[in-house]
Amino acid sequence: MSTKTCLNIVIADKNSLLVKGLAEMFKQDDRFDVRATATDGELFLKLVERISFDVGIIGWKMPYSDGHQVLTNLRERGSSIRVVVYSGADVSRQVRVLGGAGFYSKAKPPEGLIDLVCQVGQGNSIFPYEKHEAKTDLRLSSLTSRELEILEILSQGYSNRKIAGKLEISDNTVKFHLKNIFEKIQVDNRTQAVAFYNQLQKEKL
Repeated sequence: MSTKTCLNIVIADKNSLLVKGLAEMFKQDDRFDVRATATDGELFLKLVERISFDVGIIGWKMPYSDGHQVLTNLRERGSSIRVVVYSGADVSRQVRVLGGAGFYSKAKPPEGLIDLVCQVGQGNSIFPYEKHEAKTDLRLSSLTSRELEILEILSQGYSNRKIAGKLEISDNTVKFHLKNIFEKIQVDNRTQAVAFYNQLQKEKL
């Protein structure tokens, strides 16, 4: 077995029996090394500080720090750990917006989680298919408040330099935000971004 292809994982869920079962399932597959387990979000975050691993598999409803708080904490600290939320709650959209790498429902066979974690470990983001009608709302809801602010100003015809001056940030910061905005709303340039925003405004009328 090549250690280079082995994914180091940590599993956390409020249900200790579930954690034990998942750990046993992953240990039987030589593509994974279960580095540690936890039964609450706070312990998971402590493990992030103490050990090195690639993918975290966490529940959504956990004591002390739930899935929302865990993902927010990891994003704020700029962690490279990719997180898969394994939950019976329909929170895939929230997980995506908060920077999670994948979502898998507890209603599905647990074996499917193995393939999803493999794909996440390879750098992919895996989420359930969203109906087309919800796509616009999803794209907009993925933006931060600052990104929404910049998109609104952009729609008014402001240049990068003028946006920077208006918000008292650097030109590079504006470029960084625009890059993220384009990726999140799935457009290639500022013209398409403005068209997207203007169309949303028309739909609200």
